[in-house]
Amino acid sequence: MNGFIKLIIFIFMFLPGLFLYPQDTSLKPIPYISLEKFQDGIHHWALFSKIRKYDKLDTADVFGIANNLLAYQNNDGGWPKNIDWLAKLNADSVKMSLSVRYRSSTFDNNNIFPQIEYLSKVYYYTGIEKYRSATVKGFQYILDNQHKNGGWKGSDVDAITFNDNVMTGVMDILLDIVNGRKYYAWIDKKLKQQLSEAFNLALSATLKCQIEVNGIRTAWCQQHDNNTYQPVKARSYELPSITSRESTDIVLFLMRINNPGDSVVLAVENAVRWLEKSKISGYNYARVKIPEVKYHETRVDYDQVFVPDSTAKPVWARYYNIETNTPFLCKRDGVVVYTLSEISFERRVGYAWYGYWPEAVYREYSKWKEKTK
Repeated sequence: MNGFIKLIIFIFMFLPGLFLYPQDTSLKPIPYISLEKFQDGIHHWALFSKIRKYDKLDTADVFGIANNLLAYQNNDGGWPKNIDWLAKLNADSVKMSLSVRYRSSTFDNNNIFPQIEYLSKVYYYTGIEKYRSATVKGFQYILDNQHKNGGWKGSDVDAITFNDNVMTGVMDILLDIVNGRKYYAWIDKKLKQQLSEAFNLALSATLKCQIEVNGIRTAWCQQHDNNTYQPVKARSYELPSITSRESTDIVLFLMRINNPGDSVVLAVENAVRWLEKSKISGYNYARVKIPEVKYHETRVDYDQVFVPDSTAKPVWARYYNIETNTPFLCKRDGVVVYTLSEISFERRVGYAWYGYWPEAVYREYSKWKEKTK
């Protein structure tokens, strides 16, 4: 009797997992594929999801992760944002627990392009058709959602969007295809041509968006108008401005282009000059320990401060006034302020108002200069 009971327990506890996440022992091992580009979405899941207890896939379980990506892919070829791609959960149940907006496909929060890249690598290493088919559907989502001006948008505003790597994330993938990355070698001639044309349109739009002040090109806003290419507002606290974080991502992307034309070189040079002009010395942006408090669906034990420190390395504000280049911050209601202490706790720990992003540009810039001589 005891043996029979143990058998029943085994069936109910373990066999469902075998059906949900089957292990095909005939599949050859493939290299580890990085999940770094998924971290933004996973982070937002941890903040906002009400589903708190569940088992997780190992980060090296490439097939389990790839099958999760297939399960969450929408009919339009895209994916919902803010999903834990390691979660051992029923994808349909998770999606139905979300509002219509949040189960819809979107480029927000570094979404769509990580799934496409991951699945393409899995197909490259395995040749399994379902991964190729899903990747092609993802590419079609990119093509279907590109505006005639070359831009892609997030879900907050219908504009050419650089926030959340909407533009740069997609363009990075397209540049990898143009440059002949091996894990995109399977793409057929027709699709490759379409993606190459999409890349050229997006690059042109990006260059047109670079903000000019008193006849001098500077850097970029988080989002730009579809017709005039001028900076525009998105969420209430994301005002027209010059933004160091998004501009950093754009410059890093532009520096990846092989044999760049004069317009690309000039865009990089002008942006680097603006970054140098805009750095802030004598202040430290740091976390300080506090008693643990509830924060959305999780808890945090830190606050963010911006304090005088003569020994600190240069830091950059997220936002700069377009005309005066003065750093500023913004409350949720759209009111402009100039000190971090005027921002609510929820926004201080939930948004990057200052950062060290341009350091990545400086690390690459000298090497880029040598290549473009």
